[in-house]
Amino acid sequence: MVGNYITSFIGFLPANDPQVVVYVAIDNPKGITAYGGTVSAPIAKNILEDSITALDIKKPTQGLEKEYRYFDTKYHTLENVVGLDIEEAKEKLKNFTIEYSGTGNKVISMSPKSNSRIAEGSTVRLMLGK
Repeated sequence: MVGNYITSFIGFLPANDPQVVVYVAIDNPKGITAYGGTVSAPIAKNILEDSITALDIKKPTQGLEKEYRYFDTKYHTLENVVGLDIEEAKEKLKNFTIEYSGTGNKVISMSPKSNSRIAEGSTVRLMLGK
C-alpha cells in the first residue's frame, strides 16, 4: 500500500565489547515524519540507557570523552548521599531534580542507586529519616 512505511533503528553497547543489541521497528508510524532516526531511534536510546543501569555496564577507561554541544543531553554519575543531611545531599545532587519522602533530615536511601549514570535533570528520590 502506498504511504505505509516501516521505520527501524538498530544499536548496541558498549561499542568495544557489545553486550546488548536493540532493534526497534515501527510499522506504519502515524502523525510524524517517518524516519528511523526520528521515530525508532529515541525508543532504542531509552532501552539502551536503561540497559546500562540494569546490567551495571561501566564507563570505558579508554577512548575519548564526548564533547557535549549545547543541545545534547548531559549525563552524570550519582554520588552516594546516604547518611548525609538533606542540605549536603542537595548540593551533591544539584544537577538533578530531587523528590523527598519520609521525615527527618538524613538520607536513609536513594533511587536510582549511587554510581548510576543518569541524564542531567532526571529525578532522584530520597527517603529521609533520623
